[in-house]
Amino acid sequence: MSQSLASFAELLRSARTSAVHLEMRDAYGVENEVEEFAAWKNGHRLDPDDRHSWWQPWHDLVQEVTSKGVVMRRARIVSEPVSDYIRFEHHGTFTNVAAGEQVRWLSRRSASDLRLPGNDFWLFDGRLVQFNVFDGDGRWVHTDHTEDLAVAELCASAFESAWSRGTPHEQFSV
Repeated sequence: MSQSLASFAELLRSARTSAVHLEMRDAYGVENEVEEFAAWKNGHRLDPDDRHSWWQPWHDLVQEVTSKGVVMRRARIVSEPVSDYIRFEHHGTFTNVAAGEQVRWLSRRSASDLRLPGNDFWLFDGRLVQFNVFDGDGRWVHTDHTEDLAVAELCASAFESAWSRGTPHEQFSV
């Protein structure tokens, strides 16, 4: 079970200037991606020219939020060589970019000296943190929120450090 898109959408829509997302896992057991991942492993590839086949409610939401001037950035810290799941994510990331998200990739080895929180997170407007907690198999367990200034500052610093070292999606190969 994961957080509903509807509840997350309201949180994302409340952002005024920025929404940043730091991902640090090499695999996610996200329920709505299990079939897509299996299809990808069996050779299915998204066609960038057939937008109708891959555009989803998530892309509508990203486009809505970014069209209001909210800057959405995602940094992914990944092990190398990358896992099959990361290859799958990389293949589909053009859809995030098409919707208005900026995405960068950073090798875990290049992040060894960064101060990072223990969980993936979203940071909204530099003040509200949503931690996404996963189990060992990459399945979402629960979500924690905090507006603690010290935690928000840690997350902002962690994100900016990863972002500044990261490689833009278009230049990162797997």
